[in-house]
Amino acid sequence: MFFVSKLVIALLSPLGAFLFGGLLVLILALTGRRRLAFGLGLLALLWLWFWSLPMASDWVRGYLENQHPAIVVEAMPEAQAIVVLGGGVSPPDYGEVYPNLESGSDRVWYGARLLLAGKAPLVLLSGGSDPAYSATSEAEAMSRFMRDLGVPAEALVLEQRSRNTTENAEYSAAILAKQGVNRILLVTSALHMPRAKALFEAQGLTVIPAATDHEVQDRPLWRDVLPDTSALDGSSRAIKEIVGRWVGR
Repeated sequence: MFFVSKLVIALLSPLGAFLFGGLLVLILALTGRRRLAFGLGLLALLWLWFWSLPMASDWVRGYLENQHPAIVVEAMPEAQAIVVLGGGVSPPDYGEVYPNLESGSDRVWYGARLLLAGKAPLVLLSGGSDPAYSATSEAEAMSRFMRDLGVPAEALVLEQRSRNTTENAEYSAAILAKQGVNRILLVTSALHMPRAKALFEAQGLTVIPAATDHEVQDRPLWRDVLPDTSALDGSSRAIKEIVGRWVGR
């Protein structure tokens, strides 16, 4: 199921759909169906072009992000625990010394700020890894960053088995249940929050969204209509969130 869900998401992404469409175009052309091949090729090109536009990317990302706008730490309510989801810090490969901070590392910073502001007594860090490539779990990598930010080690709880958001929710809920925790501040990127919140609530938890890493921003109109690789990446990640919710991942 893990592989199938990843395959479905890849095929429905703008680039994946374009490449799959290109393969179909090649097959149709080789079998003599050139008019159909031309039409499908044009459709695939338009699909890729549309999602490469910043205005289209902002639209689909804004649909997700606007459900959970940014809230300053001081205005957040208190909870029994803070849960920070992986996806912002990459664990070190074998032979490397330090984790790598990715674009979503705001998650860890925001989680640390919530704890240091007294919004909860502990932080659960959720994220596994592939031991064939990573020297530690993602949760351990996040914990190193958190400790550098001044979070005491005794306030950290690690969930180190999960590979996707569904497993984040399942394994985290099991750990939290043992500690008698039901009300949590859930920290993840705003783009990811709608899907993550739904999955954690499905585990019976009371979830207070603490969204961060908002991406959509105002820009000049002329930049909205020029194709851009960053916009294509943003569109792909937003579509992944939407499709991921359909397939339960």
